[in-house]
Amino acid sequence: MSSRLAVFGMAGAMLAGCLGAAQAREVVPFQNGVAPGSVVISVSQRKLYLVNGDGTAIRYPVAVGRPGKQWFGTAAIDGKYVAPAWSPPAEVKRDNPRLPNLIAGGSPSNPMGAAAMTLAGGEYAIHGTNRPNSVGTYASYGCIRMYNQDVVDLYARVDVGAQVYMTR
Repeated sequence: MSSRLAVFGMAGAMLAGCLGAAQAREVVPFQNGVAPGSVVISVSQRKLYLVNGDGTAIRYPVAVGRPGKQWFGTAAIDGKYVAPAWSPPAEVKRDNPRLPNLIAGGSPSNPMGAAAMTLAGGEYAIHGTNRPNSVGTYASYGCIRMYNQDVVDLYARVDVGAQVYMTR
């Protein structure tokens, strides 16, 4: 329990640093038959929904994969990380060979932002961003980018093992 409180404390401290940005999440009606705690991402809407189970969901704006970099289907959250380090996947490194092999967590140049939840079965994650102007666009290589204050909020609400549904 104390480690969970430490994570919430760290997440809260990170959130305090993000308070200048407008709060983008909102509770909306949501009925689609998936289990409470599931995450549904609508690529066309560029929105992520965390299902509450009472006919509502918390809706967050996100950036999604660029055309040709998008994926659809189901995955599960297999890890949660605060201020994660980032190593560019091979495709990203090939397109941007000047990128370093590793960018430390917490670095202003780290594209993972305040927190990340990795998805099983691939190189994708739901994560914060050091480019908040990209949220709401088709910007990534398939990852889901969120405002840092929103990824900290989502991080505190979802569990490892939660199902993630990527829809058109």
